[in-house]
Amino acid sequence: MIRIVSKDNQAHGGFNGGQIVENKPIGFPQEGGEIRPYSNLFYWAYAEAKEESTIGLHPHQGFEIMSFVLKGTIRHFDTKQKQWIPLEAGDAQIIRAGNGIQHAEHMHEGSAMFQIWLDPDLNRTLQTDASYSDYRSTVFPKTDAAGAEVMTLIGEGSPFELTTKGVSIRRIKTGDTTYKTELEKDKVHSIYAIEGSGKINGTAFSADDFIIVSDESELAVEAENPADLFIISSPQRLDYQTYVEMMQARMR
Repeated sequence: MIRIVSKDNQAHGGFNGGQIVENKPIGFPQEGGEIRPYSNLFYWAYAEAKEESTIGLHPHQGFEIMSFVLKGTIRHFDTKQKQWIPLEAGDAQIIRAGNGIQHAEHMHEGSAMFQIWLDPDLNRTLQTDASYSDYRSTVFPKTDAAGAEVMTLIGEGSPFELTTKGVSIRRIKTGDTTYKTELEKDKVHSIYAIEGSGKINGTAFSADDFIIVSDESELAVEAENPADLFIISSPQRLDYQTYVEMMQARMR
């Protein structure tokens, strides 16, 4: 099954009077958009700085919050490290928010990043101390397969450490040919098309589309022009209650 959510049908937000703008494949409930949290994906935003701007110090708890720099330079600050740390295009960072941490971000003009929140077992993570890790682009393994460059951000060979189980992340840059790879059928595969257009398993996509693939054994990308795809594979079923499920249970 393939579901395509265009940029227009995603949630939208921003900071500091539009200095930073966001489209959100998975936004907060009050922000609209077609998609609500599923699997262990709680939030996913593509943020771009139209001007140099800072998102001030704000708290996090429980969730695992990942930042992947796609363009330019960002800096981050948190109350564990207590210093500003720069990240360049291709770098990544994770906040394992645990029992609480405060965090701030500064984006240089023209920079862009994904911020993605994973929903681990909050009954466990809220009992642990917060921690974080930065990863430079050079630590992520790359392979060439069928004319595509595949970077493993989370998975075999990557040092990226998560508490959330069952998650793998790849970034695939294709040529203008067909690229195929096997998929795990017990997982849902969430894809953001950073660049390019073409077809995924016969369904047309274009840049900034969000594509959800489930119950498929293969991913076939027929690119009309070179595509840059960011893919998160996560379990279709979890063995714990997610944050959303806990909130729904409390409202009954």
